[in-house]
Amino acid sequence: MTVERFAKQLGISTIATLLLMGGPSAALAQGDHAHGAPAPRQQLTTAQRAQASALIDAVRQATAQFKDVANAGPDYGLQFGCVSGSDYGAMGLHLVNGSLVGDGEIDVNRPEILLYEPLPGGKMQLTGADYLVLAADWDAKHQGPPQLMGQLFHFFEAPNRFGLPPFYTLHVWAWKENPNGAFTNWNPNVSCEAFVDPSL
Repeated sequence: MTVERFAKQLGISTIATLLLMGGPSAALAQGDHAHGAPAPRQQLTTAQRAQASALIDAVRQATAQFKDVANAGPDYGLQFGCVSGSDYGAMGLHLVNGSLVGDGEIDVNRPEILLYEPLPGGKMQLTGADYLVLAADWDAKHQGPPQLMGQLFHFFEAPNRFGLPPFYTLHVWAWKENPNGAFTNWNPNVSCEAFVDPSL
């Protein structure tokens, strides 16, 4: 299925109202990734490597059905166009499930966002998942920033390029190798070059 057909079939979902309900956040997780280079890769212990591998495997199991993008609809809708950074690669296409974004919960089996890379000919390739929770929702019930299977989330301040209130996010590059690490936000192996904006 092509990006354009998918977007027309689902319509560009309108989660803006839901996402704009958040308030200020207290905790800073791994840092704001809206601007700046990826952090240097850290040497992982054997236990940390095993933990990371377990999370990647869990995300693969949770998202395998979405390798065919047609299985994402109608719950997931295209948002934000194709997200790319100036020097650090791209995040790609974000297919967002608005009801999951607004539930204040994190569940490895229910990612808020599916990540895809646009390919020539309008096709889309699943690259991973993005777990996202609004900071106000999370901070109201928890003492510290969210973690998923031991992996700390990144914090995004507002204002940001997505027009969202402060939020926590964790990219998991389960289906596309990221030389900067499986949980960094930007992936230099992902490109937006083949993206054609369906709204044009």
